[in-house]
Formats: sequence, C-alpha cells, structure tokens
Amino acid sequence: MHKLTPLLWGLFSAGGTVAALLFPAHMFLTVAAYPYGWLRPPSYGYLIQALHSPWVRVYFLGFISLPLFHWAHRFRYTLYDGLQIKHLTLLIVTVCYGSAIAGSAFAAYVLWSLP
Repeated sequence: MHKLTPLLWGLFSAGGTVAALLFPAHMFLTVAAYPYGWLRPPSYGYLIQALHSPWVRVYFLGFISLPLFHWAHRFRYTLYDGLQIKHLTLLIVTVCYGSAIAGSAFAAYVLWSLP
C-alpha cells in the first residue's frame, strides 16, 4: 500500500483540480450561459459528432474519474480521522478506491459504447 501512496495523492490532487476548475466552468455553461442565451448552445448533432473523437472521450473520462478518486481519497481519510476506524485500513481502501475504479470503468464503458 505504501508504494501506491504517491500515485493516490497524485490522483487526489488531479481530481481536486478538475473539481475546482472544470466543474464550475461546465456548470456555468449548462446552468447559466446556454439557458439565458448568453452563448449559443451546440446542436445535438455537433455534440454527438464531438463524442466520436477519442480526445473528447478521454477528456470526459478524466472529467468523471479523477473527481471519483479525489472523493475516494478524501472519504478514506475522513473515515480514518473522523470515525477513528484506521484499524479497518484494508476494508476502507478496498471500498473507497474500488468504488472509484468501478465508477471509472463504468464511465469508460458508457463513453466507448456510445453510437
């Protein structure tokens, strides 16, 4: 587990960056800019065409999976420090990071199985 610590902290950091910088931008576009007519929304056909690009699919996979790993890492240490159940390390690590891996795998499956 100690060999994975730098990787897990890196995923935590990357997920926090995505959550702090990209989520608000997407929310602004989706909730304010397009509905209020400040920007012209892209057409359905354009969005479907864009989703056929592997770069867009990788972007959305990172947009979904990195915050999942951020959550897993934060929740892991919340359980350790908040509930004082550090003695269940293996179970907590398995559940937290397993959930992030499962969510990422599901996102990858959905993104790559789009028509």
